[in-house]
Amino acid sequence: MRLLLVEDEPLLSAQLKDVLQKASYVVDVVHDGIEAEYQGLHEPYDLAVLDLGLPGRDGLSVLRAWRQANRSMPVLILTARDNWHDKVVGIDAGADDYLTKPFHSEELLARVRALLRRAAGHASADICCGPLRLDPRQARIWLDDAPLELTSHEYRVLAYLMMHRGEAVSRTELTEHIYAQDFDRDSNTIEVFIARLRRKIPAHLIQTLRGLGYRLACPGETSAP
Repeated sequence: MRLLLVEDEPLLSAQLKDVLQKASYVVDVVHDGIEAEYQGLHEPYDLAVLDLGLPGRDGLSVLRAWRQANRSMPVLILTARDNWHDKVVGIDAGADDYLTKPFHSEELLARVRALLRRAAGHASADICCGPLRLDPRQARIWLDDAPLELTSHEYRVLAYLMMHRGEAVSRTELTEHIYAQDFDRDSNTIEVFIARLRRKIPAHLIQTLRGLGYRLACPGETSAP
């Protein structure tokens, strides 16, 4: 899952990026409101972590611009302002959750997991598909109660397919959501990751859809057209 982190304080920004990357998220970092607005409008993020006190353009203005452009990714606001009025204003502007500084990294991660889960339409903490179980808290995927040994990119591909189980997911979409912006992307490598995954899990679970991409087919569930 690919996240946009918008924080102008260098030390905190570096710390948050490290926490999120260790949780197996792909993270793009920007430090001012003008660049944040542009990135959020033009890149396909799964979630944004947005500070309010930004140079160039404040966080609420950035958020309003995203929502006016129908950008629907979940947004978790970070702020040093600890009063109910600011929280109401932020949520009314389109925020999905609010976290007041200072905070524990575990709480940040829990809120990120919850927002991603709800955005994908899942109610439970773990995501299951037949013999597969995704545990976002540990960033692990299990096959019949045994942990799968996956590379970071294999994990991101399979986790994304599990979050969007039953849906057609194109190679381009996978490429956009498993690599950071500054990574040398190559959509052809997606085929390599899919082939590796099919050797590690029941191969029939990952269907190839001609001209569309791939779909994780969960036994007993109706797939989206």
